[in-house]
Amino acid sequence: MNGIIVINKPKDYTSRDIVNIVSKKLNTKKVGHTGTLDPMATGVLPLLIGQGTKLSKYLISHDKIYVSTIQLGKKTDTLDSEGNIIEEKAVDIKLLNKENVQKVLDFQKGKQTQTPPIYSAIKVNGKKLYEYARKGVEVEIPKRKIEIYNIELLNINEKDKTIEFKVHCSKGTYIRTLCENIAENLGTIGYMKELNRVQVGQFNLSQSVTVE
Repeated sequence: MNGIIVINKPKDYTSRDIVNIVSKKLNTKKVGHTGTLDPMATGVLPLLIGQGTKLSKYLISHDKIYVSTIQLGKKTDTLDSEGNIIEEKAVDIKLLNKENVQKVLDFQKGKQTQTPPIYSAIKVNGKKLYEYARKGVEVEIPKRKIEIYNIELLNINEKDKTIEFKVHCSKGTYIRTLCENIAENLGTIGYMKELNRVQVGQFNLSQSVTVE
């Protein structure tokens, strides 16, 4: 089999897990993906099969669209719901005013330099950043140029202190860092509670299939 299969990745699976499962189901070792999704994240994961792996260089730079939820008032060491809470802060309900939140989201648009989370797979001197983090070793995190093309407010839950938004961004954008920035710009702290990738380039959820 040759081509592209768009998988709707479930929660608690690594991208490598999905590659291994599909490889076994299709009885082929030639399976690859075009961009990692964290285990806690769900959504679009294009897989290249057989001769389709030759398309990799054309697909890895695609823009992406995500739907994410920020949990305000708490901060974790990994910037997502999988980490340990390292700080808590009361959230003034006035911060969740729709106009105020929209203003902060609009501020995120455009080209910018982003610092990836220390708990990430980016390599520095041959080691992944999360390997340094787990050992408590300080290391300079390489910044990267990214662009936020559009960001849209979907929902504000005043009771749970959460904000749901949809973002269209360039490759290399860390939504965990974006969530942290949004929380800080609102005058509080926060982490990425949920993440669903709804589109990668031209591939979207409506074209996807489950692993099953």
